[in-house]
Amino acid sequence: MSVDVLYATPQDCANFVQERSDFGLRGKTIARDIAALRSFFRYLLLKGVRTDNPADVLESPSRDSLIPRVFSPEQVNLFLSSIRTDSVFGIRDKALFELIYSCGLRVSEAVSLNTGDVSFKTLTLRVTGKGNKERMIPFGQTASDLLEEYLNKARPELAGKKRSSAFFLNYRGSRLSRKGIWKRFREIEIESGLFGKIHTLRHSFATHLLAGGADLRSVQELLGHADISTTQLYTHVDTESLQLYHADFFDNYRADSDL
Repeated sequence: MSVDVLYATPQDCANFVQERSDFGLRGKTIARDIAALRSFFRYLLLKGVRTDNPADVLESPSRDSLIPRVFSPEQVNLFLSSIRTDSVFGIRDKALFELIYSCGLRVSEAVSLNTGDVSFKTLTLRVTGKGNKERMIPFGQTASDLLEEYLNKARPELAGKKRSSAFFLNYRGSRLSRKGIWKRFREIEIESGLFGKIHTLRHSFATHLLAGGADLRSVQELLGHADISTTQLYTHVDTESLQLYHADFFDNYRADSDL
């Protein structure tokens, strides 16, 4: 999107925010984008470059929109089971998205993963997160089986004659990119009939851990959050989920009682 700031309209500002949202950005990031737009055009006003602020019409996300969207455990299973494993790409994708969910990885962390970062002996990943901070994350037997299948069956074929330290490879034998992961997620999303973002798997990981009794500090460490207040958002997600399950239960109970 390219617009001359001298002639930008409120609709141009709204289109910019919508494009950012379509790219997968949400909550606080969108709020910061809107604040930056308002400040930029306010500066142009002070300098006499413009006579109005087209970003003033934009509304910042409400608190509700800051709460991450999550999949239920059944929806996660539906998403993962929609990945066909009759090709090397399917075997790779099943291992990739299982790992993103079961370890709560960011897309950038999955992309930067190297073969030496995975220990099947201890069932742990060495992950490099924001600020180049490393953390160790455990993974379960399901992820282990899928990762080993990928390493033994799919990765050698994808690598061909190339030598790469990257764990997940594309069809050229190079490191799988963020764009490549997004493309595959969209395709699987259509197959499963679900709607979300890749980050929804990370949000779901955190929410399901907390719902299962994990303490907030442990989840913070697994996610690599610098501030525990970021992790606390997931307690609100869990509360809302419980309310929805409660409402669904009593709706069904009343429906059965009317029979």
